[in-house]
Amino acid sequence: MTRFVRSASLLFSGVFAGFLVCVLVLENSLRGFDAAVYTQTRLVELDSLDKLASATLIPAMITTVLLAIRARGNDRRVVLVAVALLVIVFATTFAINLPINSDQSAWSVQSPPSDWASVRDRWQVAHAIRTVAAVLAFGLLIVASQVTATVQGRARRISQLTMSGRG
Repeated sequence: MTRFVRSASLLFSGVFAGFLVCVLVLENSLRGFDAAVYTQTRLVELDSLDKLASATLIPAMITTVLLAIRARGNDRRVVLVAVALLVIVFATTFAINLPINSDQSAWSVQSPPSDWASVRDRWQVAHAIRTVAAVLAFGLLIVASQVTATVQGRARRISQLTMSGRG
């Protein structure tokens, strides 16, 4: 069961982190364009990307919490830090990104608001924070999985040596 939960946690957190990195690159590319181009692109992003974010972040959080419950020792500490980072992602998303997304969904390409650049900047800073947190969480989950695999492999080898009488 733990192997499945760990795999699901890695899958969902990795897809989510990769998705956020892609959006970060796209958003950074948009900084050189005017209000109309930015607004049009955001309206396209808002069409379905929130669904992808939900479909990956929610399972990533659930499986990582489950993994933290099942983990032991240092593995648990590392996974708990990953959970904390995912909570930062979740909180940043709900406190900053989603309210801005809601406002931007009503923007007009022909007449974006006069403060569009400052709204963009607030959204992009919050997005950068959650992207860094998500990538770090994914990295910690990778580290935890490798440490666990190494410890389990050593325990298996010791057990085999003991059983065969060579230990």
